[in-house]
Amino acid sequence: MRLTLKPHSGMETNYPFFLAGPSPSESHRTKAVFNLSEVGASGWSAVQGPSESGYMNFTISSPANAVIGRYNLILQVTSGNKIFSRFLGQFVLLFNPWCPGDDVYLANENERQEYVLNENGIIFVGNAKYIEARGWYYGQFQDHLLNICLTMLDLSLYYRQDPAIDVSRRGDPKYVGRVISSMINGNDNDNGVLLGKWQGSFHSHENPSRWDGSVVILQKWRQDNYKPVQYGQCWVFAGVMCTVLRCLGIPTRLVSNFNSAHDVDRNLSIDKYYDSSGKSLNISKDSTWDYHVWNESWFIRPDLGTSYNGWQVLDATPQEQSRGLFQCGPASVTAIKEGEVDLDYDTLFVYTEVNADCNRWIVYNDGTKRRVYCDTEIIGRFISTKAVGSNSRVDVTCNYKYPEGSSEERRVYKKALAKIFGSNITEGHTESPDERSSETIRNPGISGKFKLAEPPVFGKDITLILILNNLSFDHKTVKVDMSASTILYTRRPVAEILKATTSVDLGSKQGKHIQLKIPYSYYGKYLTTDKRIQVTALCEVMHMHGVKLLVEKTIILEDTNIIIKIPRRVVVNKAVTLEISYANPLPEPVNRCVLLVTLMNQQVKIHLAQLAPRERSKIYFEFTPRRTGPLQLQVDFSCDKFSHVKGFVTIAVAPA
Repeated sequence: MRLTLKPHSGMETNYPFFLAGPSPSESHRTKAVFNLSEVGASGWSAVQGPSESGYMNFTISSPANAVIGRYNLILQVTSGNKIFSRFLGQFVLLFNPWCPGDDVYLANENERQEYVLNENGIIFVGNAKYIEARGWYYGQFQDHLLNICLTMLDLSLYYRQDPAIDVSRRGDPKYVGRVISSMINGNDNDNGVLLGKWQGSFHSHENPSRWDGSVVILQKWRQDNYKPVQYGQCWVFAGVMCTVLRCLGIPTRLVSNFNSAHDVDRNLSIDKYYDSSGKSLNISKDSTWDYHVWNESWFIRPDLGTSYNGWQVLDATPQEQSRGLFQCGPASVTAIKEGEVDLDYDTLFVYTEVNADCNRWIVYNDGTKRRVYCDTEIIGRFISTKAVGSNSRVDVTCNYKYPEGSSEERRVYKKALAKIFGSNITEGHTESPDERSSETIRNPGISGKFKLAEPPVFGKDITLILILNNLSFDHKTVKVDMSASTILYTRRPVAEILKATTSVDLGSKQGKHIQLKIPYSYYGKYLTTDKRIQVTALCEVMHMHGVKLLVEKTIILEDTNIIIKIPRRVVVNKAVTLEISYANPLPEPVNRCVLLVTLMNQQVKIHLAQLAPRERSKIYFEFTPRRTGPLQLQVDFSCDKFSHVKGFVTIAVAPA
């Protein structure tokens, strides 16, 4: 930091500087006293530079591990026999990833530009077979954001419990990251930023799909006197947390895990239950989400050792408590990959999200449970993050685990089991106590899978083909119970929309196709903004004493694209016109059409005319960019029949 002063005659040249941070205390490193040209005991120092035009220049340096936050700078001046203090001003100290001595030091400049300075982001959503990119505006350098982030620290339960100790630990990024993970959600009655909601109506508040960026959420939180904003879901929690951590100087990125597990009983196994017709039953505390989004932040881990430095998982989505609060991490990504599930913080929880086994059970009318299948590879697929310097997707699954099916992956899994249950435990432990007497169904000798006859488009009928193959030379008669339900991205059922039963004869090594059609009239009014349908087929081989095969498929209905056309060259301070087209994909008209266009937290709401069935229309949108570099423009289309169809484009603004 550089400081320029105009001296008075008779002033001494060896000035003591007094620096007072939050809850000032020299023992807690939030207060420092240091003389010119001397490094104080606190590590702070001041050096006088060349004078110019009657002014004196000073450079003030902080220790690399200084506590972040607001500081008051005071100069003690001696003039003759008088000593007085002069308040010079206030400054804010942040983590510094450009400083080699800082715990958050990141050596690569391109990565610093991406993970600290980039205000535009990409969030990957969908499912493992249909990954979509969604734009997000972090806006960490927008007006008042820094003050909001610092206030967030002061509102935490950690600060309320012991302000002096809390502030003294704010030079430690793992501590600050853990505190922020508890404050992004409002589940601990701690004035957190967001409340989560995954089902039910959002009519009186904001649907999580409505949000396109963090700034408006954080501003609303402040304007409402730090009352939690309603509502968020995982990608919203992660987007807001990324804004706060980047604002404080901690390199941070978003990571999406597809087929993400939540292992409530912590046995490294996810149990899913179905009735005898194949309908999913909501009786397990465990769950598997189509995707889950969390954060990774970059810093060292002196508490664990140098091999665990680097990316650390932090998760603000309130799934379960950690040491009494809804917080998660930091968990070393290296520790997760190596199965070190006993290391701080919440490594076991994140390990199961990416590497639990998945058991599927049939529950009969008499309460008997039979395990149909154990899948050791389905959890933790296509773990994704945004590329440095582009909007491309980068797969980082290999950072979290060894290749599925490899001996290394099973070795680490057994190592994690041993840390939880003891060294004599094997993979056969995975049945919970009340299930150990349940039968495991024998190999049915058939295979099956669902295949879409054509891409599933919202507003059109869906046609699937169930492909069954006899794997043996014996003739088999197979009874097939099929069920379809609309679901959330957390795979929680919303409404059953179809049930069908049929039977098929399979000759020696024979395969047959069964067609299943789901008309729009069946699913249209039961879809949520997640636009998901889960189809199951429970295939029972007759005369084999209940031998069954369960086939399952999750379908994401594709939206009719929002198309944004931009000129080949966009120049700063010159008006530019974009073409934005939108459509009604339904076989019926839609009314109350609204287009939201957002650019750098500035939003324009455009009311549109009704659209006829299958109609596409367009508008022209003019704006003038006021700065060079990348700008993310986001479009959100809603009407009375559906809402929050998204589109975005990144615009490169050139100098004039």
